[in-house]
Amino acid sequence: MNVGYRALAELLDYPSEQLQSNLGEVEAALSSLGDSTARAVAPLLAHLRGGDLLDLQEAYIETFDRGRRTSLNLFEHVHGDSRDRGQAMVDLLTMYRAVGLELSTEQLPDYLPAFLEYVSLLDAAGAREQLAEIAHILQSIRAALARRDSAYTGAFDALLALAGEVATTEPGDVEDDTTFAAIDAAWVDAPVTFLGAEAPCGTPRQPAEQAIQIHRRAA
Repeated sequence: MNVGYRALAELLDYPSEQLQSNLGEVEAALSSLGDSTARAVAPLLAHLRGGDLLDLQEAYIETFDRGRRTSLNLFEHVHGDSRDRGQAMVDLLTMYRAVGLELSTEQLPDYLPAFLEYVSLLDAAGAREQLAEIAHILQSIRAALARRDSAYTGAFDALLALAGEVATTEPGDVEDDTTFAAIDAAWVDAPVTFLGAEAPCGTPRQPAEQAIQIHRRAA
């Protein structure tokens, strides 16, 4: 198990008193991912260490739960609210169980911290491959966070580097997706692919042991 990925999962989860009290251990665990990861995440660690817990929790909700562009549920960037999302969840759970991971959280399987728990159980090559599969989603979230000057941006810089990608920032005039009109418009969904198969809901899927394929959701 790579405890560094578990540390990143904890940092991206909802802030708690336990997280604040364990930040020293989290910081030490990050060292397994290299000095560049530790440097990228340092501003977030400082943010979590020095902030009032209620303020941190409020900011977290505002950052990740309002608007789809920064959602930590991966399939919201892929399937939206379409029926295909349910089968994709089943496929993802199958992948988790194949490495002995049973989720104890109430969050959905596509929640990024849960996915990082899965990645932590893979070897170095497998972890890099799985992160590379979601790199386009990480880039999109990272760009939105950077435009908001969020302390969480560094965590996505670290994840992209671990995936072998260079962080890029989208143009600054991208429409704000936290307005009520933008949130309503975001629920319009389009057909997508998952696990390399292009199929409507209810058709057979490819075997779960294949590498996860998470493709961009059509605009």
